[in-house]
Amino acid sequence: MTKEEFSKIVQSIPHEPGCYKYYDKQQEMLYVGKAKDLRKRVSSYFNKNLDNFKTRKLVSLIYAVDFTVTGSEHDAFLLENSLIKHYQPRFNIVLKDDKSYPYIVIKKEPFPRVFFTRRLIRDGSEYIGPFTGLGRVRELLELIKQNIPLRTCNLNLTPANISKGKFKVCLEYHLGNCKGPCEGFQNEDNYKENLQLVRHILKGNISDVIRNLKTEMNGYATELKFEKAQIIKKKIEALQHYQSKSIVVNPRLANVDVACILSDENHFYVNYMMVSNGSIVHSNTLQIVKKLEEEEKDVLSLALDTLMEKYQSIAKEVIVPMPVDVANDAIKVTVPKAGDKKHLLELSIKNAEIFLQDMRKKETLLLGDAARENNMLILEELQESLQLSEIPVHIECFDNSNFQGSYPVSAMVCFRNGLPANKEYRHYHIKTVEGINDFASMSEVVYRRYKRLMDEKDPLPQLVIIDGGKGQLSAAEESIEKLGLTGRMTLIGLAKREESIFFPGDKEPIQLPFDSPAHLLIRRVRDEVHRFGITFHRQIRSKGTFKNELEEIPGIGDKTATELLQAFRSVKNIKGLTERELTKVVGAAKARVVWYHFNPKTPNP
Repeated sequence: MTKEEFSKIVQSIPHEPGCYKYYDKQQEMLYVGKAKDLRKRVSSYFNKNLDNFKTRKLVSLIYAVDFTVTGSEHDAFLLENSLIKHYQPRFNIVLKDDKSYPYIVIKKEPFPRVFFTRRLIRDGSEYIGPFTGLGRVRELLELIKQNIPLRTCNLNLTPANISKGKFKVCLEYHLGNCKGPCEGFQNEDNYKENLQLVRHILKGNISDVIRNLKTEMNGYATELKFEKAQIIKKKIEALQHYQSKSIVVNPRLANVDVACILSDENHFYVNYMMVSNGSIVHSNTLQIVKKLEEEEKDVLSLALDTLMEKYQSIAKEVIVPMPVDVANDAIKVTVPKAGDKKHLLELSIKNAEIFLQDMRKKETLLLGDAARENNMLILEELQESLQLSEIPVHIECFDNSNFQGSYPVSAMVCFRNGLPANKEYRHYHIKTVEGINDFASMSEVVYRRYKRLMDEKDPLPQLVIIDGGKGQLSAAEESIEKLGLTGRMTLIGLAKREESIFFPGDKEPIQLPFDSPAHLLIRRVRDEVHRFGITFHRQIRSKGTFKNELEEIPGIGDKTATELLQAFRSVKNIKGLTERELTKVVGAAKARVVWYHFNPKTPNP
């Protein structure tokens, strides 16, 4: 559909919230989206210069536009989710998970068995999970076996078979692992009570099981059956030990779900955790391929809705890093600032970061295998594509990072023979530039890097990639000229959005084929410098945030602030200390200054 064709139908689209649907000539749904104002949102596809090539491709295929008006933006979100799941349009993000995760099943049968499975059979049985690790499933099943007597045989324990005396108890009965329902030694009501305890354990409600066992233990003690009471006591201790290992925050925290999202150039990474009584019951991280220019909050909303349904969540609250829509209006959405909930969110982010790094390592290994086999072919293709005088066996790439003008840093990564040379990566604190000035920052770090290589007489790279447009590239070129290195290495700039390549002085960029090995290698280098720089920048910001609050105290410098944080972990802890406790770490004089700063109106203890 062209702009002229769209102009004929634009007046029919209302300024109302709702969902819009794009179709191709075969009436196949291409894309569904939600909007607060349908006309403005749909018009943006046809009236703006689109940077994303996938979005341009979508617009080129649109033949028809349809829309559905809803009562609110939230209703539009619900309808969008429903349409995406039903039609799975090719340009929408669709959450797919081909892994066969383990479940624990409570089988639908007389005196149900409890066991591990990877197959979900719609036979009325109760499936709890999925679990992301087989190790956790085995640990839970072993905990159940040691504390709750259940049958493990596959006998058909119908009332008729039991009454006919067809079965005899086995060794499990004599070991105390089963109460012998096969011979009628245990009735179904008592067995169902045990199954309810199993459900509590599997859903993280260990406290309920411990409370039940304590009642049973006290009953045996009252009857003077001390041996049986001792057996129950050991079970309670085992459960308490398991509970203490799994608790990550306050055990009084009710059932909550936690989710976060990270992203790189090509993927989103969503971590989801179910927490019950302070323990993580489930944790899973998804890698989601980017389709168009989706916003993180929209992707997180879709993923959260899908994962809560998959894991049969009963949480009344979700903890997330940003406000998101959820399908159930009764669920509270919390963006924590501090406390146990903030700790849980940080743990979710850490899991997502570890998953992202693991995926990068796998990509590196795959690229490494290809490089070992076709190493020179890829580099020769890059040489030919960029018209380099030498094969770029040594490549370096620079990127800047700052946060509202604070903590400006830069990063440099090095690739040799097409593979990361991690030991040669470098971080840079910006020393001569104040505020936001990417050009001056780039000039400084490039000068420092190659001045040092010259002083140490180390070899120079054949190719230097500057992550940015013409401005950053010109700044880097000035530093190369100052050092007298012009012509001894090739500089290129990589535009962030279009992934176009600029050479110094050229007005027009060049565009390598998107899926060519040479282009993939350049993108790999660029993504790696992003990861390396962002990780460093987060560390600097985190340290700076804590230290600044302490260093604002007159008479307290960097060294004292560091000593206090190392000893007491956080400013919150420091505020609650007595002057005597502070003195043990920083001495009487500085302890008095810190204590009076946080307790100006309180008498000195």
